[in-house]
Amino acid sequence: MQKILDAILADELDALASLPVPDSYRGVTVRASEQDMFAGLPSKEKDPRRSLHVDEVRTPELGPGEALVAVMASAINYNTVWTSIFEPMSTFGFLERYGRTSELAARHDRPYHVVGSDLAGVVLRTGPGVNAWKPGDEVVAHCLNVELEHPDGHSDTMLDPEQRIWGFETNFGGLAELALVKSNQLMPKPKHLSWEEAASPGLVNSTAYRQLVSRNGADMKQGDVVLIWGASGGLGSYATQFALNGGATPVCVVSSPEKAEICRKMGAELVIDRAAEGYKFWKNDEEQDPREWKRFGAKIRELTGGDDPDIVFEHPGRETFGASVYVAKRGGTIVTCASTSGFNHSYDNRYLWMHLKKIVGSHFANYREAWEANRLVAKGAVHPTVSKVYSMEQTGQAAYDVHRNVHQGKVGVLCLAPEEGLGVRDAEFRAAHIDAINRFRGV
Repeated sequence: MQKILDAILADELDALASLPVPDSYRGVTVRASEQDMFAGLPSKEKDPRRSLHVDEVRTPELGPGEALVAVMASAINYNTVWTSIFEPMSTFGFLERYGRTSELAARHDRPYHVVGSDLAGVVLRTGPGVNAWKPGDEVVAHCLNVELEHPDGHSDTMLDPEQRIWGFETNFGGLAELALVKSNQLMPKPKHLSWEEAASPGLVNSTAYRQLVSRNGADMKQGDVVLIWGASGGLGSYATQFALNGGATPVCVVSSPEKAEICRKMGAELVIDRAAEGYKFWKNDEEQDPREWKRFGAKIRELTGGDDPDIVFEHPGRETFGASVYVAKRGGTIVTCASTSGFNHSYDNRYLWMHLKKIVGSHFANYREAWEANRLVAKGAVHPTVSKVYSMEQTGQAAYDVHRNVHQGKVGVLCLAPEEGLGVRDAEFRAAHIDAINRFRGV
């Protein structure tokens, strides 16, 4: 592994094809033997620092249409938090079911799960049938793993019944020194970004693109008012950028003055600090408070000059969904993914049915959408939102911080990269965007 890293750091990428691939590598794992370790604890008391380990694991066999990547950096997404606390279920069920689908897929059914759904790195090997990529290519990866053997996937790959999220529903993910991906997950690394910056947009940038911009999601247009929950977070920070770029008006909902200031730095003018306003959408665990929905809606109208949101960008889920349905304009769209506060949503259907609103489910992105989202990053139209970078040994702490919502934007993880700031190819282009690239740093 050291020879591979030395070649990458020395910019001797042509040599990678001739270097041997190690039999094993270090990866961040959860272990099947520990999947009941948090039984009986409430979610907030489940600690990823106890369940995430850095283990030496066997390098998987490379199959047709696949690539093995030397991972320089990765990032934390909420699906890694879910994996680490074994909610809403253990991911070992995903791996077992995938393993039953084919002899090749059986590689993924192991008593350990190498996690992570983002990466930036360098291709080491490609399997039979791969022509678009070669050893030495600098790449990022999106997290759509799809077999494409079913007709449903050929109009939109997200509809394929064998669609999975790499590193969450498959093994050998990106929080590791090596990662196994399908070659159609690969995209060119933006040349002006460091490894950790390039790794961070992947999942959330593509998810926000489909959810908000794509015709498969909300199909946002110029002039739309877009309510964005968690607008300074990993997902919301990209939705805010897409809204601003697309001529929409974001209404950014955050939970602190510091997060509000980040949104303003991105160019958003309308910001609601929900903690300062004291919104309590639930009276208790069983009953919501419609008066608080109305108070929230009045605040939105105050900021927008009387307009309700054309689009509500939903991802907190249970805690906010009733309010989201209420405040959307007549004929508006609530587009939803993730449900980080709970998967069981409840709302007053009168405000949906009688006001002709739509709820649209959105999940990650197809290859075309992911490619377009990455292209916008490469062109400097959308910027990474890295606030802090951890070592691979600190991944448990990184996931804990995301779990407790004490982070901003995205948090990166160095894998093979020995330090931050490496991997930049276009310093001149970077200099033109450096303030935007760094605006989340240290917050």
